[in-house]
Amino acid sequence: MSVLLNFAMFPTDKGASVSAYVGKVIEMIRESGVAYRLNPMGTTIETQNMTEALDIVNKAYAILEPHSDRIYSTINIDAREGGVGRLEGKIESVERKIGKVNK
Repeated sequence: MSVLLNFAMFPTDKGASVSAYVGKVIEMIRESGVAYRLNPMGTTIETQNMTEALDIVNKAYAILEPHSDRIYSTINIDAREGGVGRLEGKIESVERKIGKVNK
């Protein structure tokens, strides 16, 4: 199974810049060993099952919770039977198709 989970999570009571807090979450994701891609509006991770994906979300919350009275989160999930590798594969597929359309 491949689970793509895109999420944004950050404290809302720390001013306009929360990158220091987001950085702590990204560090945890990097150390977890799961594939991930940081983007301007969140982070996408790819895991082999839903439990592992939601564990990352729970760990992210545990990192932020001691530092904030209010934490904002959004989560999108795409779970599919089959192997992992969709984090890069989905983007490459679209880029190939764009190349065909533009030629």
